[in-house]
Amino acid sequence: MNQPVDLRFDGPLAIISLNSPPLNIFDVAMRDELIGALTAANDVPAVRVVVLRSEGKHFSAGADLSEFGTASSIFEGRRIRWDRDPWVMLHELRIPTVVALRGTTLGSGFEMSMLCDIRLAAQGTRVGLPETKLGMLPAAGGTQSLLKAIGAPQALPIIALGEPIPAEEARALSLVHEVCDDVDARAYEVARQLAAIEPPVLAATRRLLRVAADEPIELGLATENRVGR
Repeated sequence: MNQPVDLRFDGPLAIISLNSPPLNIFDVAMRDELIGALTAANDVPAVRVVVLRSEGKHFSAGADLSEFGTASSIFEGRRIRWDRDPWVMLHELRIPTVVALRGTTLGSGFEMSMLCDIRLAAQGTRVGLPETKLGMLPAAGGTQSLLKAIGAPQALPIIALGEPIPAEEARALSLVHEVCDDVDARAYEVARQLAAIEPPVLAATRRLLRVAADEPIELGLATENRVGR
């Protein structure tokens, strides 16, 4: 039986593949394997970029909803899922992340992509957060990552209405950065371009951009001045 997550190293790249097709549902086993893969990638000094991709036609249809069946409420279910949390770990990796999306990319699958630095999508990809249609809330950071990426006015209908969004529309909204014919090949190309940048320079760039997104400009300018010396 295949492991739900596959990790391999290719020079400076750590390639993490969701490996439970056809829909790559996030269940406990996949989350645990993902935590292990992210930890391993982060701990190898030679790794400069993580590429996150999937096997099969789809990136991920989201969480295994059967996990909520034993919880006393949807909020308790979300708490239980956060006890096995790869999402914050992904966001806080020391190295940049490139994600290659394809096919169905919904719920936790889409939320995971929003925590990556560069998001690429194959033709025909559809992204979205359908949780509200099921009487739930996004459970992998979607309410925060979407707002930071595109602002509250555009994030609200995506979260509240739960409709899937075609790849080209997602690109226009800056939910993905590129729509590609061969998304894996493009992901590896972009990752190698990032890996060619001196790690301290790339790390400082990521840090400064995050400060700029989260803090007043005065603090951002002071941080840039300090880091650039």
